[in-house]
Amino acid sequence: MRLIEGYRKLLNVTESATLSELKSAYRNLMKDWHPDKFAGDEILLKEAEDKSKKIITAYHFLVSISQETITKTIEAYTETINNAAIVDYEYKSEILRVVFADETEYEYFGVPKATYVKLVNAETPQRFARRHIFQSYVYRSTSKLVATPV
Repeated sequence: MRLIEGYRKLLNVTESATLSELKSAYRNLMKDWHPDKFAGDEILLKEAEDKSKKIITAYHFLVSISQETITKTIEAYTETINNAAIVDYEYKSEILRVVFADETEYEYFGVPKATYVKLVNAETPQRFARRHIFQSYVYRSTSKLVATPV
């Protein structure tokens, strides 16, 4: 959760920020920190490059977990968690990454280590995750889009 709070602080937005508020905050920060503004000063240019990368990362992350994005994708998410088997999962620093048989991946944030241990030891991890993880934690899709030939 510190990751999410840090990104919100960087963009100076609240938990309830809409997509348009996120976009506005992102654009305003990028106007101030765009590397092109610092072309003559190598030190400030490097700082601006680092800062702009952080701003871009924060923006894309917050868009992926915003309520509007979740609402748009809830049908596909519900289909996945109810019908696709868990193929793999990985836990690191309160972030649980789950890979499903339908080739989708989701990250769940703020998952306590004790919950992960219970998932690992559960007789049926799928049922445990449905009851205790899938609807309980902030999540985002990390699935890779694959281009299909036309």
